[in-house]
Amino acid sequence: MSYVLAIDVGGTFTDLVLADQRDGSHTIAKTPTTPSDPAEGVLAGIAEVMERAGAGRDDLVALRYGTTAAVNALLTRQGATVGLLVTEGFREILHLARSQTPGPLVGWLNMDKPEPLADLELTVEIPERTKADGTIERALDEDAVRRATERLVAAGAEAIAIVFLHGYANAEHERRAEELVAEVAPAVRVALSSDVLPEYREYERAVTTVANAFVMPSVSGALAALDERLRDRGWSPAVNVVRSDGGLMSTAAAAERPVATIFSGPSGGVAGALAIGRAAGIENILTFDMGGTSTDVSVCVDGEAVVARETIVGDFPIRAASVDVRSIGAGGGSIAYVPETVRSLRVGPESAGAEPGPACYGKGGASPTVSDANLVLGRLPEVLLDGALPLDRAAAEASLRHLAGELGLDLHAAAQGIVDITDESMAAALRVMSVERGLDPRDFALVAFGGAGPLHANALAALLGCYPVVVPPSPGVLSAYGFQTVGHRSTFTRTLIHPLTSGSLPAIRAAFAELADRARGWLSSEGVDGELVFSCDLRFLRQGYELEIAFVEGELDGAWDELTLERFRAAHDRLYGFVPDAEAELVNLRVEALGPVTFKLPATHAFTPGDGSGAKIGSQRVYVKGDWEPVSLYERTMLVSGDVVAGPAVVVQPDTTTYVLPGHSASVDARLNLLIRPEAA
Repeated sequence: MSYVLAIDVGGTFTDLVLADQRDGSHTIAKTPTTPSDPAEGVLAGIAEVMERAGAGRDDLVALRYGTTAAVNALLTRQGATVGLLVTEGFREILHLARSQTPGPLVGWLNMDKPEPLADLELTVEIPERTKADGTIERALDEDAVRRATERLVAAGAEAIAIVFLHGYANAEHERRAEELVAEVAPAVRVALSSDVLPEYREYERAVTTVANAFVMPSVSGALAALDERLRDRGWSPAVNVVRSDGGLMSTAAAAERPVATIFSGPSGGVAGALAIGRAAGIENILTFDMGGTSTDVSVCVDGEAVVARETIVGDFPIRAASVDVRSIGAGGGSIAYVPETVRSLRVGPESAGAEPGPACYGKGGASPTVSDANLVLGRLPEVLLDGALPLDRAAAEASLRHLAGELGLDLHAAAQGIVDITDESMAAALRVMSVERGLDPRDFALVAFGGAGPLHANALAALLGCYPVVVPPSPGVLSAYGFQTVGHRSTFTRTLIHPLTSGSLPAIRAAFAELADRARGWLSSEGVDGELVFSCDLRFLRQGYELEIAFVEGELDGAWDELTLERFRAAHDRLYGFVPDAEAELVNLRVEALGPVTFKLPATHAFTPGDGSGAKIGSQRVYVKGDWEPVSLYERTMLVSGDVVAGPAVVVQPDTTTYVLPGHSASVDARLNLLIRPEAA
């Protein structure tokens, strides 16, 4: 037997999904995360899930690991002490940053600029100069590099970032500087901008390279510790790390470029939602992941996730490919309150967290939360987590009573207000991902997951018209499930600024051929076959930002410039509503190497029409539009393919609760997904 194990290490729980390579069946486990030593929680989870599956040590052939080490180090600023080598005259590059300021026109008056990840005292200028066309204007001063390395190491630098002007056009000086640093201080980790981000824009390239150096020791240490613990326990799987763009990379590659793993968890959720959507025959989906503290939303078009090339992490713009996810501070633990300055109801972003948690958890929490409101409205059962977490209705009502008094409302109207405001906030985030990009949410299905996603998904679909709502069989571990559905992935890019004309085609074709050779070499080094995906960044002359346009390799042989220009103009019109009468300019070239996906869907289930009565386990009352209505409670694991549950209804399972609105029904498809639609549909 052979199994592939996917592990998503979250802030509270570590989720594990073990896939049997023979038939695609899955075994699931959840264990507490151990922040002081994440490997301990991971190993405990491995032992538990393998025991549940009845598998031995030799049966585990591959492990896919989603790590939060990089993003946690950046957000908490608990990374390495970084030294920075820059071209002479560019010592203040991280402090100058960009001219944009947050907020309105007077934002600069109160702007609190973040401290760079590399101190000015640890930034050293090196005499050297490369032109934008890649030619050398001034030779590298090798003695200056040696002296700078000695000085930085003496000052406590644990990693060194090398960011020379126009290093993307010619990496000769950066690579020689790396060799010199290794001669002087072989134990110090080094990050080169020409490896991390070989694209123009000096500030973004510097920030991303420094961020990579900042997290290198912690990420490489965590991966090495995991590998050592696995060997000590007798496990010997091939370990890969999940990237932010939804692909896999070797642990060696992750240790060298950890900035590529910042959002590996959210990328798994989107990948899992895509797999669920494809299996249900749905190509266009909105993903909705609601947890206890925050909600992540994304959009997938024609069966593909939208990948962003830049992401804000804390205060820093990180140019690393990641699945385009928008996060807002709305979750089951979000606290409702009435500000003294504006006497109206607000919800979040402050959260009650896991300790003490919502008042209904009975752990001492007193602030009213979204979960308390849902319990008071009858949308939650009296116990969660398969009976492990009883809910305290009296405590929930007590937490809401003072808030209701401040608003001049009765208890249940206040609870309804909390839920409605939360739904509107999450719907607004979904509108940003769809409407503001020229996409109609009515053309998309909504895939709901996370601990609280299925509880609110039907209401969001009613607001946006995105049906059906798809609730996977195990929505609470969908991120780990998504890790099972991806293959190896790496991106190769370079800046090549050229007018988009037929006269530029020879240079463009030659540059793409060089990138394609590198991509194929990488696939070979990873020991996998795969395919290449081509794209480029375009802008109109004098614009400051670009749009990414994809194409297939064979199109390069024809009138590629005309075809690409047509697609670029159409994309610009869709996003901005106009197309300027200006020349188009090529900026960046990009080739992605995609390895094969070994994921196998579980078998379908026989379809037997039914009303779900065999899964009914009780009833309770739910507050709907100012009145109470009786609703049936259903056990999710007892529903079978073909069952149709009429709303209002509450469907319970260990990892989440699904609420079906009045006038809607939930059907169970052949993959055991719940599909919620208006009854008229």
